[in-house]
Amino acid sequence: MNLSDFLHSPYFAGLIGGLLIGLAAAMFVLLNGRIAGISGILSGLIQADGGDKLWRILFVLGMAASPFIYQLASDLPAATIDAGTVQLIIAGLMVGLGTSYASGCTSGHGVCGISRGSVRSIAATLSFMLAGFITVYLTRHLLGL
Repeated sequence: MNLSDFLHSPYFAGLIGGLLIGLAAAMFVLLNGRIAGISGILSGLIQADGGDKLWRILFVLGMAASPFIYQLASDLPAATIDAGTVQLIIAGLMVGLGTSYASGCTSGHGVCGISRGSVRSIAATLSFMLAGFITVYLTRHLLGL
């Protein structure tokens, strides 16, 4: 693969995206002293007092706006969802419950916690990944869904 092919490949987009996520998480903790865990930011938005809400609102708005900003530079990749509405609602509730039990989500533990060397975050991320691997194996290979 030559450089031109690489620059137009999904690998390059993934590399840039990963670097931006890492840079944003590092800046967030260095400038604000807070971990950029999405579930904590969202739950804090619901429970936050007046002075703590503005940055949380701006963070969520930035996440919501990012696909539109990305689309200014490149076409968005096609997205297909094979699950029904009920399945998505149940999955969302299970994710919310899991983040509550794990004291954080994949972004908080996987991106921010591991980079800080948190043993709890390493264990949580390994658990997330293992559960995902098992779920995919069971649903695709044993249940044929």
